[in-house]
Amino acid sequence: MERKQVNTAMDEIILNTIPLQIEQESLMKRLRIDAENRHAEDLGRLIKEAHALAKPRAMCRPVYIEAKGEDFIVLDGVTLKSRVLKVNVEEAHRVFPFVATCGMELDGWARSKEDILDRFWADSIKEIAVRMAVRFLNRHIKETYRLGRTSTMAPGSLSDWPIEEQSALFRLLGDTKTSVGVELAESLMMIPEHSVSGVIFPTEVLFESCQLCPRERCPGRRAPYDKDLFHRRYRKREE
Repeated sequence: MERKQVNTAMDEIILNTIPLQIEQESLMKRLRIDAENRHAEDLGRLIKEAHALAKPRAMCRPVYIEAKGEDFIVLDGVTLKSRVLKVNVEEAHRVFPFVATCGMELDGWARSKEDILDRFWADSIKEIAVRMAVRFLNRHIKETYRLGRTSTMAPGSLSDWPIEEQSALFRLLGDTKTSVGVELAESLMMIPEHSVSGVIFPTEVLFESCQLCPRERCPGRRAPYDKDLFHRRYRKREE
């Protein structure tokens, strides 16, 4: 499995040869398509097309924490304002701001689909691609820096770290368009839209933002909501 690492003056780690590996049976199960379904062959065709052109990418910067306050941390002169993030990295000295994407090739391919069902399936393939890119990056970081358990936080995932913080994160990341083809729009959404950004950090206690999110019936939920967790772990001392 090939990996390409590029070090620049900003100490970027760029992974631009991440393979896309989609198992049709698994995707069919996720999309609730039976093997006898007449659409199974069409889905298989889309998967082959995606495998032929997809180039998921990811990049990060290993950055030492310069300062910590009650509800912020400072990385390379950039302040990230979040009480939850600050508490989560309390014992850490270095964290990994990152961005990962399905890639502009796969995004353009999906947008070219005129059939509504094809476009829906293509979006599902893009979602798988960006998740693979994040997992690939996480594994690379763990192996390179000999880390144990890690967790991730993303701007906009919690009210404590709103989407407005995306601007600060991208200032920290630098020229993401050149590195991995991701741009931050004025709306603070990323282009391609199937991209994710955030901070990966070492931790002894596994954290998922879902633990602090009360939203019901969330298709992306990775952990149950813990209504007492914020009070137990993240409440400020004076509260």
